[in-house]
Parts: sequence; C-alpha cells; structure tokens
Amino acid sequence: MSEIETNRSLAVGGLGSVVASLFSLVGSWRDVRSTKRELSRLSDRELDDIGLCRGDIQRVARSF
Repeated sequence: MSEIETNRSLAVGGLGSVVASLFSLVGSWRDVRSTKRELSRLSDRELDDIGLCRGDIQRVARSF
C-alpha cells in the first residue's frame, strides 16, 4: 500500500514540476520578447551609445 502512495505522490510532484517548468519557460520567453522589443525601439545612435548594433539585439535578449 505504501508503494502506491509513494508512486502517487511522485506523479503529483512530477506534474507540479512540469507546470512550474512551463511557467518558467513562458516567463523567460516573455522577458526575451520584451527585451527585443525595447532594444528594437532604440535608434541606431542610441544602440551605438550602449555598445550595440541591430545585429546584437537577438543575442543580447537571449543572454538575460
């Protein structure tokens, strides 16, 4: 009987872990999207002032 309970709790914990991972993944995706959007709104001059060019936006957004 305790084996069934142990397996059952692992299954529930596993589902919780999957849901937590999903929320984390969505949060990360939103952060990358927001960073890309904000950097894309800057002019070339403003990007140059912070040491970036348009080609760096994707890399920088994913590094955070």
